[in-house]
Amino acid sequence: MTDTDKVLENPLTEGALPASEVLPEDAATAALQAELKNWQDKAYRAAAELENFRKRTQAEVAEARLYAAQSFAKDVLSVADNLARALAAPEGDGLRKGVELTASQFTTILQRHGIMKTEVNPGDAMNPDLHQAMTEVPSAEVAPGHIVAELQAGYTLHGRLLRPALVSVSKGAA
Repeated sequence: MTDTDKVLENPLTEGALPASEVLPEDAATAALQAELKNWQDKAYRAAAELENFRKRTQAEVAEARLYAAQSFAKDVLSVADNLARALAAPEGDGLRKGVELTASQFTTILQRHGIMKTEVNPGDAMNPDLHQAMTEVPSAEVAPGHIVAELQAGYTLHGRLLRPALVSVSKGAA
């Protein structure tokens, strides 16, 4: 490979003769413009590839969000089936037992998916991070600001509050 070939291959290579000494000015400019077009083409292709990657990732995330609850939904369907069977059964002890079994199965499914019922005990101090006071009732047995009764259960999802427990709170003796 001659010095002229080296300059034509990459006119900016160190140690090569300056382009003005080896090539006419138009040839050096043409070589630089060709290299510039090459790098522009690579940049355009990289930008297009990045945009395609972004669109693919957005589509995958949207699909993951759409079907994230699929395993939970499959588990809940078995509870729905058992409730339908319980409602179709004739009245009697069997109905109560069937609903108890269904409630137990439902609690197990919720726990399997990280949904836990919050503990609420009468007499506990109300925690605004876990409880929402719905009523204040007079109570001589329970200290003011403490829970008298749970009106609706609260739940957490993997430790994060999903729904606060609705509670009645004591306002002290009447």
